[in-house]
Amino acid sequence: MDSSRIMMKRSREMKRMLLLTFLITGNVFCTTKSRPNFILIMVDDLGIGDVGCYGNKTLRTPNIDQLADKGAKFTQHIAASPLCTPSRAAFMTGRYPVRSGVAAESRIGTFIFSASSGGLPKNEVTFTEILQKEGYSTGIIGKWHLGLNREWKDDFYHHPLNHGFDYFYGITVTHLRDCIPGNGSVFLAGAAETLKQTFVIVGITLFTLIFLNKIGLVKIPGKVFGYILLVFILFIVPVLFFFWNLHYLNCFLMRNYQVIQQPIIYENLTRRMTSEAVNFILRNQNKPFLLYMSYIQVHTALYASATFRGKSKHGIYGDAVEEVDWSIGKIVNELNKNELRDNTLIYFTSDNGAHIEEISSSGEIHGGYNGIFKGGKATNWEGGIRVPGLLYWPGVITSETVINEPTSNMDIFPTIVKLSGATVPQDRIIDGLDLMPLVQRSNVSSEHEFLFHYCNAYLNAVRWNPRNMSD
Repeated sequence: MDSSRIMMKRSREMKRMLLLTFLITGNVFCTTKSRPNFILIMVDDLGIGDVGCYGNKTLRTPNIDQLADKGAKFTQHIAASPLCTPSRAAFMTGRYPVRSGVAAESRIGTFIFSASSGGLPKNEVTFTEILQKEGYSTGIIGKWHLGLNREWKDDFYHHPLNHGFDYFYGITVTHLRDCIPGNGSVFLAGAAETLKQTFVIVGITLFTLIFLNKIGLVKIPGKVFGYILLVFILFIVPVLFFFWNLHYLNCFLMRNYQVIQQPIIYENLTRRMTSEAVNFILRNQNKPFLLYMSYIQVHTALYASATFRGKSKHGIYGDAVEEVDWSIGKIVNELNKNELRDNTLIYFTSDNGAHIEEISSSGEIHGGYNGIFKGGKATNWEGGIRVPGLLYWPGVITSETVINEPTSNMDIFPTIVKLSGATVPQDRIIDGLDLMPLVQRSNVSSEHEFLFHYCNAYLNAVRWNPRNMSD
């Protein structure tokens, strides 16, 4: 009798232990699944007027439009800078680029050469570093453009894997006309003019010295002329070599720390990037992940896969836009196939306005369309800084939500940090604000009273959003 009671007691204890184990396991599982995945989509130099959900009637962007129809659309979504590098720095850190020092005082405000030193400072905190510590798998596919090395070749100080990413497939600097033969050059026209002036100066100097030596006003040994010519040749040959081989030296594709293609081959590049994105999702489908899909299109030099070339109504630029839309559709479909859609927040934007001044050597317009807004990339007119902004999260964000309040690409930082369960850093100023109160209508107006608009390091304008219109 005693033994049977003991057995019954042990059986009850075992059941309690099993129930407790189940509850703990279930709670951990629920906690993990309740933290959303993030897919952050940034298209390079896309104009707000280039997509259907912002009024374009002639370019086909059904997959982007679907994100707007089933999610939230921001009509006053502002890039923190009208240029690539500072805008992306602000996006990654939630801070104006002048705070991180990624705002140049010179005319060129971006990182152009892979051999250049500098990049996003390591003392800046990116949202990927925070999410990485929270157990997220983080990946970037496409354009980084926030630096590579600092002191010497291959120190990779500013590489994305040293800013919170676990995986990288893409380019570290920017995409240039020089990268695709036959598309002209960003530098050669200016370099040719500089070389022409140099030839003229050296020629006049040599002619003058020879003439003065001939008439006896000065006495110059013959070897001096040889030294002048030698110095000139030593200067001119490396310059010519650099600019004529820029597509090889500066245009390469990396996977993590390894260069896998040099020079980069652009045929089917977006398809390869899409496959990388799909594989990243599949590898990480059983744990929380963040994927930063940073398209190289639609920055010049323009390119599109054979399937899309000649299919749009707007030349190669339109073909590129429509290929990006196709790629986004593939990524969303992968979420659906793996039942990840309802637990994934998707953000869509551009780093700045379209570059409306881009014209090919044949006269074709290679820039985008900024809708009704004046100006474009590199200007602080509205067309340079007002960009598309979409948030999509089924079951959390109501379909056809339209937010007319001022928002910024810096707002993504606190939004995803809070949703991941982490805390926004308190040791520095974070200029971005959480977007969820706006999209879920708990806030009816933006908390941004002011948004500052910089041209490189110089303040050009301020957007004022009065908090109390009756004052």
